[in-house]
Amino acid sequence: MNSQPLKNYTSSVPIERTIFRIESLLAQAGAKHIMKDYAQGRLMALAFHMDLPTGRTVAIRLPANAEAVYEVMREQMRRPRPDTLKRLAEQADRTAWKVVQDWLEVQLTLIRLNRADFLQVFLAYVWDGKQTFYDALKANKYLALPEATTPSTS
Repeated sequence: MNSQPLKNYTSSVPIERTIFRIESLLAQAGAKHIMKDYAQGRLMALAFHMDLPTGRTVAIRLPANAEAVYEVMREQMRRPRPDTLKRLAEQADRTAWKVVQDWLEVQLTLIRLNRADFLQVFLAYVWDGKQTFYDALKANKYLALPEATTPSTS
């Protein structure tokens, strides 16, 4: 078990404020049609459209994965009470969305500095309405990836 704390694990920023900041960052970057994906009343992902320089528009889906955050936090507790687990789930949601915000801020900074372009950063999250590009790649056992080669010494 890794005992290193998660980034933002004590965040008290309400999810709504974090989502507003994320939506603002996306809008400033040129995103269109920002949408929210809910399951059982919990925000699971944000999706948006972005125009590429080629004229094509792509859909991007950014999940928060609060469940993974919850599991890591839960592993670090000995014997939590039921009310503690409820608070932990709420904290996991706040932490997960703050991590998404931090990641997005860094990625958009790299794009602004011309260290990366939009598609380079968001390719794994391109969404076809059913799955992300990464999920499709994984489902096909990564066969679309080139095999690694050893550089020649000649």
